[in-house]
Amino acid sequence: QVQLVESGGGLVQAGGSLRLSCAASERTFSSYVMGWFRQAPGKQREFVAAITWSGRNTLYADSVQGRFTISRDNAKNTVYLQMNSLKPEDTAVYRCAAAQRGPYRDYNWYDYWGQGTQVTVSS
Repeated sequence: QVQLVESGGGLVQAGGSLRLSCAASERTFSSYVMGWFRQAPGKQREFVAAITWSGRNTLYADSVQGRFTISRDNAKNTVYLQMNSLKPEDTAVYRCAAAQRGPYRDYNWYDYWGQGTQVTVSS
């Protein structure tokens, strides 16, 4: 069983930056593809980014491409989401998740989830 805990959310003005962290409790963390999803009130859960176990390959939603960067440190059992040039439409609860198989843009394929951290971007 993998437990995931997110941190780093907060309130920021448009154009600002935040870095989210997701800490895992499991020694086999490096065996999982890690992803980030977000959900705003009244909207569907949206894929944000994913990274393979080796960190060699990454995947991004078109809406965040070029602004967000996903990375991982397997020695620390932690995955990160660096968010730059934030926009009001980025406001949502962000959750990290772990998957053993894809397709990685689909939240149904993820086995473990964190509780989420709130990101609010003011205009």
